[in-house]
Amino acid sequence: MARSAAYDDILLLDQAAESDWAVATGSRSFRITATHRMADVENVWRALTGSSIESPGQSIDFIRLWIKALGIAERDQFYVVAHLDDAPIALVPLQRRWDKGARVLSWFPGPHVGCNAPIVDVARLQALSADDRRRLWIKLLRSFRGADVVYMKAVPQLIIDGVDLFAEMGQILESDTLYRAAFTSFEEADRTQRNKSRRKHDRQQGDKLNAMGEVSFEELGNGPATLAVLETMFQQRAARFRDMGVFDPFAIPAIREFYDSTARAASGVPVKLHVMRLNGEVVAMRYDIEHGDRLFCLISSMSDDPSIQHGSPGKQCLLRVMQTVFEQGYRVFDMGEGLTDEKRHWCNQQIPVRHHYMPITRRGALAAQAHRSWHRLRSRIKSDDKLLAWAKNLRGTMHRMAGRADESGSKPAPGED
Repeated sequence: MARSAAYDDILLLDQAAESDWAVATGSRSFRITATHRMADVENVWRALTGSSIESPGQSIDFIRLWIKALGIAERDQFYVVAHLDDAPIALVPLQRRWDKGARVLSWFPGPHVGCNAPIVDVARLQALSADDRRRLWIKLLRSFRGADVVYMKAVPQLIIDGVDLFAEMGQILESDTLYRAAFTSFEEADRTQRNKSRRKHDRQQGDKLNAMGEVSFEELGNGPATLAVLETMFQQRAARFRDMGVFDPFAIPAIREFYDSTARAASGVPVKLHVMRLNGEVVAMRYDIEHGDRLFCLISSMSDDPSIQHGSPGKQCLLRVMQTVFEQGYRVFDMGEGLTDEKRHWCNQQIPVRHHYMPITRRGALAAQAHRSWHRLRSRIKSDDKLLAWAKNLRGTMHRMAGRADESGSKPAPGED
């Protein structure tokens, strides 16, 4: 019987000794350390993320709150560090989950962040040869025990001086696109992204909203005021999910507690809420996480009141955000995966994101192959209007039959994809 390519890859990992490989290729030697305790890697983690991150999922304080809120057992937490010349070059923090009989290591927050990636010393990783980078990821893979497959969802393609940093990291499946607005000022963003027609359209929508009453916009940081407004945001999101006929991921109590914990004073996670009100009532908002000169938008919401929709409160809120954040010194506003009108209007960076699979066992190879096939099918459905309409109708029917539209049915595990 013919063996799959994925199965052969696993045999390769279990065969030739690393010392033989290093001698043959002149490769450099990596040392790997692994632990179930976050405290053991905290200094390394903070050192590698001091200047910049690609996702809040790379923030140790963000992940610490996630672990606490969801009660993730220490035995299911995996932290692996690769050292080169006795200095850390890469850190991978993962959570073990059971998925359809397979033990899967994946990102802690799953789809609750727009993308995620290994935490690396970018300059030193870029300086390695492609063979050395491949061997680095293989050594990291070898270090995992008690798992069948590593699944790294939505890793952005990071190209530094022509080098694709994660090109050698396991088996790759093209996934989606990450959208970012990167400017030095609002004037630059306005000049680059808006033409005369776009400005006129935005102004007309603003006039319509202003005609309905008093419009105000504010930015809130960590503290009681933000906690109070978060409740409105989740109510607006819940209404949207009901209209779509899909499960509300924020309805899980532990998930709600996580977001509340990030917004509390001294949480260690700098939260920014951008809130637009009409006659004192919240009509649109955005939940953002700050790191250095980057701002990551994780959640946006808008009132479902049909009487105000012609004023486009969501787009007007984003316009105010764009007018504000770059003047405050931020240089990147990350708006996450998936194309929307707002992202098309404002984002000048489109970054491919990819799923990375690293099977460890035969069972993991089969699980990875099945998961890739499922994602390819989803991509085909999304790209075909007829198939997409059929899938949406089927999903709505199934949810109504299961009673999940009113949150009465079974819920997926937090962070499950």
